[in-house]
Amino acid sequence: MNEPREHWYEEDSGPLVRLFAVTRGRGGVERPELSMTTQLVDAQRGTSMWRTEPEYADIVRMCRNPISVAEVAAHLRLPLAVTKVLIGDLIDDGRLVFRMPPPPTGSTSDMGLLTAVLEGIRSL
Repeated sequence: MNEPREHWYEEDSGPLVRLFAVTRGRGGVERPELSMTTQLVDAQRGTSMWRTEPEYADIVRMCRNPISVAEVAAHLRLPLAVTKVLIGDLIDDGRLVFRMPPPPTGSTSDMGLLTAVLEGIRSL
């Protein structure tokens, strides 16, 4: 008799254990230098990698040209926190270099625009 097997994971998102395995149990690592818009690039282009996990190879391949942390996460189809752990490993290895976005200018006109948008949303 073929009874349907009950899955211990959600069909759409894949196994829950995979994310834990990809980062070797690490999560929520504080990397303040890695915002969603931080730009990454491969610092050692043309040299072989010593990390063998396919996610690392995919990241390095994407970083041949500058790319943001958010774009890497989207291409890998991994949560941002998991992607930051993997990118952090490659930065620590000296494989990737990064450039943080410039700090906001904090002009008053920006605040006025944000206030106007907020008031418009509230009026809906």
